[in-house]
Amino acid sequence: MCRWAAYTGAPIFLEEIVSRPGHSLIHQSHCATECKSSINADGFGLAWYGEKPEPGLYRDVYPAWSDPNLRSLTAQVKSHLFLAHVRASTGTATSRNNCHPFVVGRWTFMHNGQIGGYDRFRRDADMMIPDALYPHRKGATDSEALFLAALGEGLDDDPRGALERAVARLEVLSRTKGAAPHVRLTAALSDGKTLYAVRYATDDAAPTLYHRWSDTRGGMAVVSEPLETGEGGWTPIAAGTFTEFNGDSVRVLPFAPKRLAEAA
Repeated sequence: MCRWAAYTGAPIFLEEIVSRPGHSLIHQSHCATECKSSINADGFGLAWYGEKPEPGLYRDVYPAWSDPNLRSLTAQVKSHLFLAHVRASTGTATSRNNCHPFVVGRWTFMHNGQIGGYDRFRRDADMMIPDALYPHRKGATDSEALFLAALGEGLDDDPRGALERAVARLEVLSRTKGAAPHVRLTAALSDGKTLYAVRYATDDAAPTLYHRWSDTRGGMAVVSEPLETGEGGWTPIAAGTFTEFNGDSVRVLPFAPKRLAEAA
């Protein structure tokens, strides 16, 4: 499974999350401690918001620890809201188009987890994407399909409901054509104003997710794993929740695709 980190708050250099901490995202790319595999070397990506509504995007197929351009970029770029991801493929090819985050307009999305048996229903998953959004389908991952399906379900107006409905549709496909575990996911998404995060699984093994407010930085970090070993103040995010982050405000809502999948 992948590892990711997101931040919202006062502008900081990206390196304060991505590369500088003792257990930074780059460190997690080869020494993750809270997932099945410690190695996440199938590409990486960054999306950050600046002066324009649409985010900047940098992705590549190298392991995050081996790209000097990544360290240089994170040392120079400041942002008030950014998403960063190191990838461990669950079956699809290692290519830029399959690296997270994914961007459409002002929206950014990244995902960690799996949709069970996805290879058995990839065509069905693509059919979930509306025609108007299908030109944005550049890669082959379940993550990108989920993002585009959520946009089609009304992400602009109802982020939680849209993502819940899209996950439910994939859950139905996994239950009818795929394999268990049907859904395990954490995801982060943003429209450049609010940062959202979700943690969900159809079993009791949802990937880990934490958040922490820093008075020093003046912002909130949301991460797969704490950024410093033994550092206090990290709050685990409960499974089956959708969380909104605005400044130091945290709003936790239920996230229950299973009830929609069972009703389908």
